[in-house]
Amino acid sequence: MTTTTETPVKQQTTTAYYGQAIASFAIALAAVAIGIYQLDVSAWIRAFLAIAVLYLTTSAFTLAKVVRDRQEADQIVSRVDQARLEKILADHDPFKTP
Repeated sequence: MTTTTETPVKQQTTTAYYGQAIASFAIALAAVAIGIYQLDVSAWIRAFLAIAVLYLTTSAFTLAKVVRDRQEADQIVSRVDQARLEKILADHDPFKTP
């Protein structure tokens, strides 16, 4: 009995996509920074908004990393379970008498 294992194709982003993501992030952050700077409010309110934007940005990066790490861990567990199942099926002989 032969078993086929399917190896998932590792998806990689292109350089253009990577560059676009960095440029988009930089433009968005610059636009918010300029907007906060141009507000007609006191320096304390501008400082509070700037800190809030930085906190939101770091929280978004942390959340993205946690989601990615959990997804990778789930894939590893799934592959280990698949390997165990394939070993059990390969070792099983239905015509063997106990």
